[in-house]
Amino acid sequence: QVADCLLVCARRQERLLPSSVVAESLDEKIAEIEDREARTVGRKERRQVRDEVMLELLPRAFTRSRRVCAYLDRQTGWLLVDAASAKAAEEVVDLLRDTLGSLPVHPPRPAQPPELLMTRWVTEGELPMGLELGDECELRDAQDERALVRCRGHDLACEEISTHLRSGKEVTKLALAWREGLAFILQEDLSLKRLRFSDELLEAGLDQGLEDEAARLDAEFILMTGELRGLLERLEEVFALSGGDPSAPR
Repeated sequence: QVADCLLVCARRQERLLPSSVVAESLDEKIAEIEDREARTVGRKERRQVRDEVMLELLPRAFTRSRRVCAYLDRQTGWLLVDAASAKAAEEVVDLLRDTLGSLPVHPPRPAQPPELLMTRWVTEGELPMGLELGDECELRDAQDERALVRCRGHDLACEEISTHLRSGKEVTKLALAWREGLAFILQEDLSLKRLRFSDELLEAGLDQGLEDEAARLDAEFILMTGELRGLLERLEEVFALSGGDPSAPR
């Protein structure tokens, strides 16, 4: 716990059974039954035997652990999950809800579709204070979701991007920078991807001589939550997000 922020880490352990190992064991089991009983094993019975083989192999399977971190900012009411997908994030939220008995969270609820605002930013080149355009975006046709254009390493003010926007495409992903200290991709569901803190911010905010692991974690956590708190407050204002009560995290 640092500065009204609580950091937690969830671990999920999975057992790995290579399909080749299951198939080999299944073939051996089927061959044994057919030799012993002088008959052919049917499709239905084969599925049953496969289930039995799986149960036999599971205790000997390798295990793989996956860790997902999350933190709750009790000052602003935001719950942030560092997950690669919405499904993985929801698993952590469900685990917290089951553990605590109740957790009244909901995704961000913007007053209007975020893609409309992001499209306007790219079209007009004017962004809210503190935000700057990056060099990457994804454009999608509002009438045909299959019509998709991904741009990376581009000047988003160039004529090529403008042509796509005039043809009816909308910005669904956009590279942005926050106060020159944090770069990220903002998606249409308002999730933040590929967060990257600038070297200048890290050098200014972290004591490079810190060798104690716990102290360094505290310092990095303070730096991260401080930058994200300011960014989320600005996004909450820009997108007119519903909520704002710290007792009802988002």
